[in-house]
Amino acid sequence: MAASLFTTLFFTAFLIAYTPVVKVSAASVVFYNKCPHPVWPAIQPGAGKPILARGGFNLPPNKAYSLQVPPQWSGRFWGRHGCTFDASGHGHCATGDCGGSLFCNGIDGTPPATLAEFTFGKDLDFYDVSLVDGYNLPISITPFKGSGKCSYAGCVSDLNLMCPVGLQVRSRDKKHVVGCRSACAAFNSPRYCCTGNFGTPQTCKPTAYSRIFKTACPKAYSYAYDDPTSIATCTNASYMITFCPRHRR
Repeated sequence: MAASLFTTLFFTAFLIAYTPVVKVSAASVVFYNKCPHPVWPAIQPGAGKPILARGGFNLPPNKAYSLQVPPQWSGRFWGRHGCTFDASGHGHCATGDCGGSLFCNGIDGTPPATLAEFTFGKDLDFYDVSLVDGYNLPISITPFKGSGKCSYAGCVSDLNLMCPVGLQVRSRDKKHVVGCRSACAAFNSPRYCCTGNFGTPQTCKPTAYSRIFKTACPKAYSYAYDDPTSIATCTNASYMITFCPRHRR
């Protein structure tokens, strides 16, 4: 459900200040777009979980959107950019597209896309920012009004600027890098995908490509078994998902 104009303006001011002065329910996720361009957040629920906000919406620059999340919900959020949709919601995005529709309605996004992943538990929430499906936009997750370690997760560096040539996804005119694929998606090799003989934490180790991701974004998943430094936990919290968190206006 979209936030009212009052709520949108209120949370925008709050997020700019990055000061948790407002109490919202423990099952709230606030999206804030600090990018200089529109972002179309997308939502895919976990198996058996309800679809929220029809799976996608538009978020103009410097705007916020508050989403109520059901108890014990799980799923992933990501940002689409370079999107064009007609009045019926049909169109295309440069990255993160979900079946050519504004409303993903449970459809997964087309990699590469930076993912914000959540499992809301009865007593403990688990969350992370993942580059396992590649990268398209900087994202951060900041918990507030929670208890426990409640650490920050995110990838705020622009990996498109340092993406190796073999992983680059370029714009239609080929002038710009709009996304950085994972090595798994680019090369479809068990070594990079952590499958087959490389299907365990003992056999699937960081590669030169995943190290590039990890060095730039130490608080994000860089490959499938990057658990120890990537998963964060919090209890009874609300969360801010910020797109382009380092962007200055």
